[in-house]
Amino acid sequence: MTTIRSARLVRRVTVLADDGVPLAVREVGAATAPLTVLFVHGHCNHTESWSPLRDSLLRLTGSSVRMVFFDHRGHGRSGGAPAETYTVEQLGRDLGAVLNAVASGPVVLVGHSMGGMAILSYARQHPHEIGRRVAGIGLIATAAGDLHRSGLGRYLHSPAVELFHRAVTRAPRIMQRTIRFGGRVGALLVPPADRPGSEGRWAALLKVLHSDTSVVTMAGFLRSFAALDESAALTVLAAVPALVLCGSADEWTPFELSSGLASRLPLADHRVPGPVDTHQLRERADEVAQALAGLLRRVA
Repeated sequence: MTTIRSARLVRRVTVLADDGVPLAVREVGAATAPLTVLFVHGHCNHTESWSPLRDSLLRLTGSSVRMVFFDHRGHGRSGGAPAETYTVEQLGRDLGAVLNAVASGPVVLVGHSMGGMAILSYARQHPHEIGRRVAGIGLIATAAGDLHRSGLGRYLHSPAVELFHRAVTRAPRIMQRTIRFGGRVGALLVPPADRPGSEGRWAALLKVLHSDTSVVTMAGFLRSFAALDESAALTVLAAVPALVLCGSADEWTPFELSSGLASRLPLADHRVPGPVDTHQLRERADEVAQALAGLLRRVA
């Protein structure tokens, strides 16, 4: 389907993953643009989470860039999948399927949180594409491993998480209602985000629980996060320009993980936009867009 919105060419297509799961893809801009930027969203998000950044970046780049967005399996408009396929390894393969379907020229991959992990997984699986098709990467609030060592990731190996997995497996509908109710009630108790110091680990967790993502999807990826180790991809990605951006108050992917990632990428521009978390980074879309525009200039 092709439509015109706000003088921009918008096209929606469906790409099948290697196991047949339909992935919803949205393209903004002309296919003849000299550079494609493919955005990969985070856990319990969807393509619309990129909207503020998309609009800010369009104002800076105009028609010189085509932007591609897609929903992960089990997220947004994409199809659901067996729980055992909710892994970062599979996300790397899904990203490869989308790339093969919609991008023939040079591409810059931009990933947020779990989306950044998917990019690392893809790079490890397809090292020959880095520097040939993939000309640059942007990694926003993400990590290559060690999630269990700090922040909210420290609870990934807790008995409570295992209990959550079992409950979702045995009674997914009941757990879905419980999570939705808990997220909506809890959101009322969280202080407004614009009050300094009001965001803590509980607030960050409630934002996830308040999402519309299936509880089966939500739980499925937790085990993959606990075992995450995509550090081998950093050697492959060292040869391309990179942007690494993370707030200093991020509870999901703490600053030290982002800093360690950037230290392994010699061509990385490492930005720390102050004491903000992963959600507030998206609210500072103009600042993030400026950093991404700088990456695109380096790639060009």
